[in-house]
Amino acid sequence: MSYRVKLALFFACAIAAFFLFDTAYQGLQTLSRLDAVEAERDKWQLPNEIIQALDLKPGDVAVDLGCGSGYFTLKLSAAVGPSGKVLAEDIRRLPLMFLWIRTFQRGQRNVKIVLGEAGDPRLAAQGANAVLIANTYHEFTDSHSILSHLFNSLISGGRLVVVDREPLPAKTGLMGTAAEQHEVSVNEVEKELREGGFEIVGRQDRFIEGDPSHETWWLIAARKP
Repeated sequence: MSYRVKLALFFACAIAAFFLFDTAYQGLQTLSRLDAVEAERDKWQLPNEIIQALDLKPGDVAVDLGCGSGYFTLKLSAAVGPSGKVLAEDIRRLPLMFLWIRTFQRGQRNVKIVLGEAGDPRLAAQGANAVLIANTYHEFTDSHSILSHLFNSLISGGRLVVVDREPLPAKTGLMGTAAEQHEVSVNEVEKELREGGFEIVGRQDRFIEGDPSHETWWLIAARKP
């Protein structure tokens, strides 16, 4: 092998190593930021009250639909215990990758990562005791299809808890639609849940009023008959 070829290979390996270490560093930085952001979120999100609304027991199977990087998944993991299971579903691969790393770091082996689709979360039939949809319902492009799949995935008597933000009052020329604001009306969601066959067992229109954006969050708890 000539000197020039060896030199080219050396530089190629050096560049590859640089990008590898840089990617690893950026990943570690992201994980650190997630912990800090979630610590702040704990102060206003009322996660304990949300999990209580799911009525979970040790050994249950819980679904975190639209789990992102796992804010609620990690808490649900503790709630169902080692004998239970959390199905962490999202349609985005990158947040799921970070969640997998976080569960591995923490030894939370009862979490299963599920890559869903926009209209199908790809959950097994009648395999879940409870489903949580937190700050995600407003993202649905086909909520009726999602609710149909969730209804099928829950056992009889299983719970569905939805938490999201109420649209801000319209201001002429300044505010867009609720979808553009990343918010959804509690009345609209309750209507769709009832149309999907769910029974409403609880509703709090002003569940959270002190979030950093000064928006009002609502909570609906429903069950499959």
